[in-house]
Amino acid sequence: MSIQSASVTTDGAPIDDLATARKVLRTEADALHALGATLGDAFIRALDLLSDVQGRVVVSGMGKGGHIGRKIVATLASTGTPAFFVHPGEASHGDLGMITKDDAVLALSNSGETNELADLVAHCKRFDIPLISITSRESSALSRAATASLILPNCPEACPMGLAPTTSTTLMLALGDAIAVALLERKGFSPADFHVLHPGGKLGQKLLKVSNLMHTGDEIPCVTADIKMADVILTITAKRFGCAAVINADGKLVGVITDGDLRRHMGEDILDLSANEVMSVGAKTIGPNALVSEAVALMNASAITNLFVIDDERPVGVLHVHDCLRAGVV
Repeated sequence: MSIQSASVTTDGAPIDDLATARKVLRTEADALHALGATLGDAFIRALDLLSDVQGRVVVSGMGKGGHIGRKIVATLASTGTPAFFVHPGEASHGDLGMITKDDAVLALSNSGETNELADLVAHCKRFDIPLISITSRESSALSRAATASLILPNCPEACPMGLAPTTSTTLMLALGDAIAVALLERKGFSPADFHVLHPGGKLGQKLLKVSNLMHTGDEIPCVTADIKMADVILTITAKRFGCAAVINADGKLVGVITDGDLRRHMGEDILDLSANEVMSVGAKTIGPNALVSEAVALMNASAITNLFVIDDERPVGVLHVHDCLRAGVV
């Protein structure tokens, strides 16, 4: 028995794979536009409930809705809204104990008649726990039981048989993103907050602050403006950054001495010169709250390997390009 080629239908007609894929994307894109147009008071009500939660957002769903629910949990948690997933089947066998009166439940069911969610809904009713539903049927049992019900627009599934959850799961996923981002903005969630929750990987590297990597205290090569260059060179050598910050009596930065400055003033009398006679003014500096990626960009643009970190005009740290490279920021 021969296997039918994937490039033709069962009746031998050729299949246009690209046309099929584009049709799927158009179908789902049209549904997303329709979803955006339907958002209104119910969405605001759901946000009010979720933003008032003192505990966590508990997301639940069966089958494909459960897979989407787990992704929504990950997005909520990473954007400042503590959340976790409870499988509706496991909820009926003890996991309801994870859900407290301080929590809110977000339940996903395309039909709104998922039997496995019944005990979870009853638990919410019993303990007056806010229940937000995402379903495509306003008249469904889940929608009627919910404190706030978000209804998906009536759009066809991208599956040509209209059976496989495709458009409906895309809408659930997008609505979960909309909820997470709206809550993020309500809370004023900042890049600094994001970094706290994403310390690892490329995202964590991009959000590192200069203060996380800079050398401080006795590691900073600082000299006063009136010190002789013989002592400046000793400081530069001992600190091993190839530079020194020149400060005045108030501790404020007035200049920087680098290897380049030393070469430009090289002569028999260099050791007798004062730091203020050799230093360069207008040095490139950066603040402690700047991102390390900004520091790297500044060093690259200025063709330098160090930056003094300044707060209130005073050196509070020094950052070397090698520190950035070791942290994975390039």
